[in-house]
Amino acid sequence: MPERLTEFAYLAAWRGVRLLPESAAYGLSRRFADRAARKNGRGVQQLRRNLARVVGGEPDEDLVRRAMRSYARYWIEAFRLPSMDDAHLQRRFEMIGWDPVHARSEQGLGSVIALPHCGNWDLAGAWATRIAGDPVTTVAERLKPEGVYRRFLEYRESLGMHIIPTSGGDRNPQAALGEALNAGHVAALVADRDLGRSGTEVKFFGEATTFPSGPALLAIRNRVDLFTAAIHYEDDRAVCRISGPVDTGTGSLRERLASTTQRVADAFEEGIRAHPADWHMLQRFWTADFQPPPAT
Repeated sequence: MPERLTEFAYLAAWRGVRLLPESAAYGLSRRFADRAARKNGRGVQQLRRNLARVVGGEPDEDLVRRAMRSYARYWIEAFRLPSMDDAHLQRRFEMIGWDPVHARSEQGLGSVIALPHCGNWDLAGAWATRIAGDPVTTVAERLKPEGVYRRFLEYRESLGMHIIPTSGGDRNPQAALGEALNAGHVAALVADRDLGRSGTEVKFFGEATTFPSGPALLAIRNRVDLFTAAIHYEDDRAVCRISGPVDTGTGSLRERLASTTQRVADAFEEGIRAHPADWHMLQRFWTADFQPPPAT
């Protein structure tokens, strides 16, 4: 029953938010975010701990409030994006540095883009497919309930992206992404949160954590360029900056995965340091947060 209620809530929001005038929808998101920041629930508490690593000390209330507003803004845009026409999309989104990725796509060459949970990467995917005309393939985490996962799948496909499930599909995701790269697609992968804690260890804001090694592995195995993206919000739009290609190094595969993933982490750190409020990380992230508390 709870899963059905969750699915109903998502679907109601998806439909209801689109019926509101844009100003009312964004105003609603800000009120919701401010209330969540004041309540200081578990997710907000973890957000505070994460931001403390970024800013080097206890984050002030203004930063926490802006971070929650940014997170709520992402959801409002997600609910409204399928009905956003191309002209509106171009007003709401600015892409910087896409030219080398587009040039490779026009030549039938694939590219990997690694990006953190910042801003709204669905806007970037929609821009790449609908405005730049480049094929984008990505993976989708299998959410529960299944109805919500299916809705997200349909949502991203409606934006023009090709979706590969992380589990439960008929093919291995790495193999499917490799085929897409060979067909000249852009493989866009959110790559800061290592869900299985089995990725590559990196230093991030001076502290140990693990990052998924998938983007580096895809680029190395398929001999394609690896880029990074940094996305942040401005008053009236989201801005995405593409950097790279990342040096994938030399040596053994293990050595190359380690050095390349660290370079990705360094690029993410630079973007998040510049716009900490737009990093949507309300979950445990650093290795120390997963350790049991010391015995007393």
